[in-house]
Amino acid sequence: MKTYDTENLRNVCLLGHGGAGKTSLAEALLFTSGALSRMGKVPEGNTVSDYLPEEIKHKVSISTGLVPVEWQGVKVNLLDTPGYSDFFGEVKSALRVVECGVMVLCGVGGLEVQAEIIWDHLEEQKLPRLIFINKLDRENSNYEKVLQQLKDAYPQTRFVPLQIPIGAENDFKGLVDIIEQKAYIYEGNGSGGYQVKDLPAEYADDVEMMRDTLAEAAAEADDGILMKYLDGESLTNEELLKVTRSALAQNLIVPVLCGSSLKNIGISKLLDFLKDNVPKPQVMAEKAALVFKTLADPYVGKMSFFRVYGGKFTADSLVYNPNKNAEEKMGQPFYLRGKVQENTASVSAGDLAVVAKLQEVATGDTLCGKEKPVILPGIEFPVPNLAVAIEPKSKGDEDKLGSALARLAEEDPTIRISKNTETKELMLTGLGEMHLEILQEKLARKFGVAVNVRVPRVPYRETIRKAVKVEGKHKKQSGGHGQYGHVWLNIEPLTSKEFEFAEEVFGGAVPKQYFPAVEKGVREAMLEGVVAGYPMTDVKVTLYDGSYHSVDSSEMAFKLAAILAFRKGAEQAKPILLEPVVEVEVRVPEVFMGDVIGDLNGKRGRVMGMEADGKYQVIRAQVPQSEMMRYAIDLKSLTQGRGHFSMKFLQYEEVPAKISESLVTQLKASQN
Repeated sequence: MKTYDTENLRNVCLLGHGGAGKTSLAEALLFTSGALSRMGKVPEGNTVSDYLPEEIKHKVSISTGLVPVEWQGVKVNLLDTPGYSDFFGEVKSALRVVECGVMVLCGVGGLEVQAEIIWDHLEEQKLPRLIFINKLDRENSNYEKVLQQLKDAYPQTRFVPLQIPIGAENDFKGLVDIIEQKAYIYEGNGSGGYQVKDLPAEYADDVEMMRDTLAEAAAEADDGILMKYLDGESLTNEELLKVTRSALAQNLIVPVLCGSSLKNIGISKLLDFLKDNVPKPQVMAEKAALVFKTLADPYVGKMSFFRVYGGKFTADSLVYNPNKNAEEKMGQPFYLRGKVQENTASVSAGDLAVVAKLQEVATGDTLCGKEKPVILPGIEFPVPNLAVAIEPKSKGDEDKLGSALARLAEEDPTIRISKNTETKELMLTGLGEMHLEILQEKLARKFGVAVNVRVPRVPYRETIRKAVKVEGKHKKQSGGHGQYGHVWLNIEPLTSKEFEFAEEVFGGAVPKQYFPAVEKGVREAMLEGVVAGYPMTDVKVTLYDGSYHSVDSSEMAFKLAAILAFRKGAEQAKPILLEPVVEVEVRVPEVFMGDVIGDLNGKRGRVMGMEADGKYQVIRAQVPQSEMMRYAIDLKSLTQGRGHFSMKFLQYEEVPAKISESLVTQLKASQN
């Protein structure tokens, strides 16, 4: 693969719902360009961009594939992104480094959930985009229906069809080009070959109407052409092509193309459109590149995918990472097509490439020259919110697991690894069930660590509701010096903070040097409550009396006396179980609001308020944490994947009496 200059580069992202045919489309584009002699198929596990063992096993894309396509002197860097919501971080990183998005819609399924979610992000970024309606050879496919879905869903957007399909379902055989006013009849054998014919008479009226729609929508992009259009003059094909290119770059229109990746219909026309109309890469004067993806390869090492925004990057040159204030030597850069590497002497501004073994570099970091440091805007990844407790199946693999998880976190910024100090569990948090399942498979395949996962334990607490005065005495005689400690404690509920220790001893009943030992004993006793063995909180303990022995008393004796006293007192002070309550914010389309509120109420939640945010409703609620452990799954089911939520710890509250008894029984059983 030769090195291309900026003028002859195009960076494009294939986007859409899972199953729309993005990977098959990438395969057809490669085949049509001559890069492949035979198209692979997703069910057979032999496509270029889906090469990871997990992708082949599950038959879905889980990682963005870099697929450069060379066509008529131009290199189109295709990024084939996953269509499953659990891997949305891959989509966001790909969107960061392209000039145009290709939204692939299934001619049968039409506008589906993940496509809608991606569309919202395209709108936020004001990124130019086009629609490719795929699978028009399928039974029940309907081009006009999908086009109308788009217009109904986004009435403010100017969708401009540039093609009309010829035939439908199994009889789909070609398309009419609106601008050229020609018919392209494909051979139907998957070769991509076609014959160009004059416009059939039955399409003449539709083509004239669509040309006028295109002229009206796109002329705004060029003042000269706009004046000609307003004066009622017809626009030439060249003028329509020019204004379409300009209107796309300005995000004034969304062109709509169509075809079938399986039958290779419309693929060459899509390549022509990408070559001629997608905006050229934006470049800057300073030398700079952004690392948009990291892959932890067990053989090659850490692979950093980068987009060059300015200057050239060559092998063995020094690169500076201003995010880490680190400089290191760049290895051999290479182009990647799926998993096939091809070394290159240099990477031009606007191009995408990969380099291995940059130790200090992470996804979102900038690479530049140290003499003129630049920090490019990073990537905002979705926040994971489905957690599991994870442990190795084989004892002794704890260190190995920790190292493997750290490597996975390098390549996937949408996972979080943490240690819950209260429950002593190692926590792995991801974007969904499938995301976590894939991570387990990667741990086993890449790093040889088999793991068990389970729903995390809830960090309950205990407290008291009644003040008591209690005595604790530790007395032991076993020859020589004995042990003697004797305390009277006042134990009472506390609301201002978690714990307070005070002393009100008169007349030296307990010498001052033993006060710290008494406090230490109380704190140790509070680590294990009397209801279900959970730490105690919101307690004030006052040492107000006791006695000592001049020979046998010691710090240890008073510590043990305090432990005895506190445990006895806690049982008498109406101990109760507390549960953590989280503050939840849920964003859902209004149509799902009733179901979501009903579900939160069913989880013992308290809805605190609602407000509109564009087309979403934001619901704020306070819910016991125990009810939220699988909420990522519940919300996806309730909202067809359209809902999002975040939560943070709020406070501890008493578990209702009717729930507490059965819960305590369960908790004690789980601890045994």
